[in-house]
Amino acid sequence: MTDDNRLLAGRYRIGEIIGRGGMSNVYVGRDERLGRPVAIKLLKSSLAGDPIFRTRFRQEAQAASRMAHPTIVRVFDAGEERVAETGGSEAIVPFIVMEYVQGILLKDLIRQGPVDPAEAVRITDGILTALEYSHRAGVVHRDIKPGNIMLTTSGQVKVMDFGIARAISDSSATVAQTTAILGTAQYFSPEQARGESVDARTDLYSTGIVLFELLTGRAPFRGETPVAVAYQHVSEAPVAPSSINPKVSPALDQVVAHALAKDKFARFQSAADFKVDLQIAGAGKIPSKRLPKEDFQSSLFGAPPTLTAGSDTALTQLAGDDEYTVRTQSRPPVIWIWAGIIAVAVILISILFWVFGLKEGNPISTVYPVVPAMTGQTYDSANATLQQLDLVTQRYDVNDATVPTGEVVRTDPDAGTVVQPKTLISVYVSLGPKPVSMPSVVGTTVAAATPTITALGMTVGATTKQNSATIPADVIISTTPTAGTQSFAGNTVTFVVSNGLVTVPNVVNMPLDQATVSLQAISYRVSAAADDTCAASGQSPVTNQSIAAGDGPQAADITLTYCTGAPPPPPPTSTPTPSATPAG
Repeated sequence: MTDDNRLLAGRYRIGEIIGRGGMSNVYVGRDERLGRPVAIKLLKSSLAGDPIFRTRFRQEAQAASRMAHPTIVRVFDAGEERVAETGGSEAIVPFIVMEYVQGILLKDLIRQGPVDPAEAVRITDGILTALEYSHRAGVVHRDIKPGNIMLTTSGQVKVMDFGIARAISDSSATVAQTTAILGTAQYFSPEQARGESVDARTDLYSTGIVLFELLTGRAPFRGETPVAVAYQHVSEAPVAPSSINPKVSPALDQVVAHALAKDKFARFQSAADFKVDLQIAGAGKIPSKRLPKEDFQSSLFGAPPTLTAGSDTALTQLAGDDEYTVRTQSRPPVIWIWAGIIAVAVILISILFWVFGLKEGNPISTVYPVVPAMTGQTYDSANATLQQLDLVTQRYDVNDATVPTGEVVRTDPDAGTVVQPKTLISVYVSLGPKPVSMPSVVGTTVAAATPTITALGMTVGATTKQNSATIPADVIISTTPTAGTQSFAGNTVTFVVSNGLVTVPNVVNMPLDQATVSLQAISYRVSAAADDTCAASGQSPVTNQSIAAGDGPQAADITLTYCTGAPPPPPPTSTPTPSATPAG
């Protein structure tokens, strides 16, 4: 089945593919009825026949359709389309029609290095604005990462792909029970890594990871395998961003540390709280410590551990009786001390059991395959490796100026992504650099030639200045490679450009007619002036030129002075006197 240029639901024209994911492909399209560009997400044909995946796809559309905010990519339409497969059979393909956004993915921005702290605060504030809205609507994103966040050409933050979001009412189920783990372990919260229940504070933890990356250009936790990264999320504290980027203030260090607390009850409890502290830190002030709130919605976060049913303390806190907390003893009862010691021992034993269980068989590694790094391998080797992981491969040949011919350039989903078994992995194999024919740009300027050169994938190189009698200043005289020869994308084009000067020959002592021809050859206009005071031999030699030899202006007037005087007389000749011969 070919998707390009197909009309979907009698309304949406499908264009070229602009993104690939574990469950779906995204195409640029056009709403023929309203005449506007759209993005169209189609469930992959390998999964479309599975009712479970189709149900999950519909849930994505329903969750995202409730989002109507400037910081969230809008969903316009959704449905299912029956298409004819090869062989005459029919297939059902669910689709979602979304807002088409032009801009740059946050992951591509981070690849360029750390972002200015003020810009990092602005971008994170936009993410939190989107999450504040979605959490109020009862939807947890669960996959906040730079690949799901876009900056438009105007700088607007857009959060997209609520593809694994679930309604808060279903938050009692674990991640492993409700959905596949689609995403990378670098952005998992500790509760996600442990397979525990997930709520809105998971999104805030992932946002803290994104803020760390914006400030430093790298993730706080890195490892050779997703399991190793997930273990760090659970057991290791991140370094302060300022230890990597000295431009980061201590205030932002504190905000990041608060967002990345292992205990979700010690974390920011809402996107609004996170935003307040972020804005204070962005202004250069250290946020004051925030006491845990006990009145958040239980449907969104679950009951806080300090509100134990039936306890006097819980009832007093709910009633807001501040006076109840006045101490009546000088020290805690002994039974409380022993209860605390026992509780700590139980927690430590539980952690040890969990750690050993994680090493023996982590559900992330045993149930869900991880896309390995394939760059530099041959397709046959990569295909064999992926098939051993129970993944399906599809080859795409692409030109690449840096990866040798026949080797894997990249995969989609990217290396390190945790996916479901049988997920389609697109493997891009290098055809080498793309061959191109060098266009003719002689007679134009470098500025005018640059778009033509870069459109072919070549690079504009050095410019050399050269004298020219006829070509105006700043106009290209020649190129390397020359026009019409075969080159390759990624190659560098150098230019020889006129500097607006001409090389004036030295014609002094040359006959006038010969000097005139030499100067007219460089487009000079020649006039002559006779000098009858000099003596000359031969044909009117030039005695002076009004423009000296060397660099001179183009197409100028020059005056030659030549000698017309009579030649000097020849020197007199003397006759030798015969000598007398003495007589013998």
